[in-house]
Amino acid sequence: MRIALFTDGIYPYVIGGMQKHSFNLALHLVRNGVDVDIYHFNQSDKDINRLELFNTTEQQRIRSFIIPFPDSGKLPGHYLRESFEYSKRILSEFVKHGEVDYIYSKGFTAWALLDEKRKGKYFPPVGVNFHGFEMFQEAGSFKSKLEQYLLRGPVKFLVSHADQVFSYGGKITEIIRNLGVNDKKIIEMPSGIEQGWLKEGAALSSSKRKFLYVGRYERRKGIEELNEVLRDLKAADFEFVFVGDIPESKKIEKEGISYVGSVASPELMKSYLGKADVLVCPSHSEGMPNVILEAMANGLAIIATDVGAVALMVDDSNGWLISVHSKKELSNAIASAISMPSVELDFKKDSSLNKVRSQFLWDQLILKMVDKISEIVRSESTLVKRR
Repeated sequence: MRIALFTDGIYPYVIGGMQKHSFNLALHLVRNGVDVDIYHFNQSDKDINRLELFNTTEQQRIRSFIIPFPDSGKLPGHYLRESFEYSKRILSEFVKHGEVDYIYSKGFTAWALLDEKRKGKYFPPVGVNFHGFEMFQEAGSFKSKLEQYLLRGPVKFLVSHADQVFSYGGKITEIIRNLGVNDKKIIEMPSGIEQGWLKEGAALSSSKRKFLYVGRYERRKGIEELNEVLRDLKAADFEFVFVGDIPESKKIEKEGISYVGSVASPELMKSYLGKADVLVCPSHSEGMPNVILEAMANGLAIIATDVGAVALMVDDSNGWLISVHSKKELSNAIASAISMPSVELDFKKDSSLNKVRSQFLWDQLILKMVDKISEIVRSESTLVKRR
């Protein structure tokens, strides 16, 4: 079976959660005997032609097509214009190369192709994945709200004309249903994590509880609420480390709170995770954050808001699932993590590891993905023969 992966980049040539997912998807597909054509672009100083994170055997199953991402300036709507042009460039390159059995597209990358398919041109089955469908979640600012409204129409077009729509599950599936997509078209497939991230056992909780936030500053990430809680927190026995690009104006000067900036190295990230007890993720909107899976795989308890597919990963057994915007719930969860007996916190940390082992390893998830797409391909082949 050959799958075309249309994506707005793969890690490490483009950095982001969607790009990491694209890389892992391609990697585990080829490891399971699937040939993959990747249509993507480079946003780094690395040599994308090397595909350096794939070994020689894996590379033999990959055809890589580099599509420059357009730049139309910064006028309103530029991202949509660029996305449609990028999808046209992908389509132009795609029709030059051999047959594939299935097209897995990220974001707007199949926009032009689905427009042609709508007009009657035949293409293989197309599945689209918008990850968190965050344009239909809460906006972090008025500007973000306007940007979301611009995106909603094109997203509705893609999900209504795609053959399948991929969902992480949870509230993401609810959003997709509300867009009028029939349940038969929705494929629930959570994200996963590499076996190499998984620790054998969680470290025992420290007497001075250690919290971690990982991510850039963005209003929807909930840092404003987190900062207010930390300023008012009276407890002394805690440390809080922020990993990521946080503006100076958003940093708190308080004992026990520190900032380490952006971390690109997975090994360095693992070292920060390994020193922490609890990850805090108070976002207003999310899909299925990689950072929560990474923290769980390193044996951390989790404090997170009930958005996107977060409830699939976090519950009372391994953390605290709190309401969006609720500074009271966020404060209570942090205070609870500080004051609870170590044996109780250690139970939550062990539960995180067990959840990852049983539900969120790519080695397990990809088998379900391959089976589902193979089933779709067989059905399509039967339909084509009948035509």
